[in-house]
Amino acid sequence: MSSEAVLPVRKRGTRLWAAAALVVGIFVFSLQDVILKGVSGTYPLTEAMTCRASAAALILLVAVIRREGLAKLLSARWATLAFRGSIMMVAYGTYYLAFPVMKLAEVVTLFFTAPIFITALAHPLLGERVSLSHWLAILIGFGGVIVAYWPTLGFSQMGAAGGYSWTLLLPVIAAFTYALPQLMARRLGPVASAAVMGFYQNFMYLVWSLILAVVFALGSFVHPDTNPALAFLMRPWVFGNWEDIALLIACGPISAVGTVLLSQAYRMAEANFVAAFEYSALVWAASWGFLFWGEVPDLYMLAGAALIIGAGIYMLMVRREGVE
Repeated sequence: MSSEAVLPVRKRGTRLWAAAALVVGIFVFSLQDVILKGVSGTYPLTEAMTCRASAAALILLVAVIRREGLAKLLSARWATLAFRGSIMMVAYGTYYLAFPVMKLAEVVTLFFTAPIFITALAHPLLGERVSLSHWLAILIGFGGVIVAYWPTLGFSQMGAAGGYSWTLLLPVIAAFTYALPQLMARRLGPVASAAVMGFYQNFMYLVWSLILAVVFALGSFVHPDTNPALAFLMRPWVFGNWEDIALLIACGPISAVGTVLLSQAYRMAEANFVAAFEYSALVWAASWGFLFWGEVPDLYMLAGAALIIGAGIYMLMVRREGVE
């Protein structure tokens, strides 16, 4: 009889609610990806991030004040928190920049190398022991990345990036830069709550989006032959379609609701159980990509996804001393 079968009814029910909260939270977050991919050919990333961060700022500020008080924002580690938020801006920026050049399911799949990077970096950065089983999973996961990129690595075709194959690395760069702030969060945990970290993170989104918007507004950086990813970054702001602007503003509440659901899921059940349901994002990404843009991942990407997901789930399910 499995350990699941002997769980108390209340515990089993709690785990089911946790899984449901996680899956719904992932679904909510997937709506933001649809919006940003949809506008990536018209609006710049800086405008999208400014709208999102502005809408989320008040929500996060109220959350901090209600839970801890405004004084908690005046943390002695404010510089470190701001630095962490800046790295997260790089992570999400490179993630979103992949949207114009890659299929949505491909971007999400390759971003799931983040747990692999977190595990690989936990020892050199935090001194945590990583077992041989986890190192095996890391190698399998990176093998999945190689398989997914095989057509480009073999130079048989340059993929959707239109000759700019380097842009196909954007989701992996996003995963690596996403892993670093998560490791920093372990160090900052005793001095800053998740709400405070979230506030600084969102604040740096706003700061860097406005700075980059001003820089790119000072010159003409986008030309007809500009790579779509770079055009999404450097395009000047567009005003006129308020329905699109409303959708971009809606990304703020979407991210806030999604964060609450995911946080609640991890509060209700053990992380290695809940985290396995993160991969439901691939279902939504594939569904939205096919529904809105007729995207169908190729066999290389599907095989690579299977290896990456398998490695990630294996790391989550193996319980032994080290990184969990």
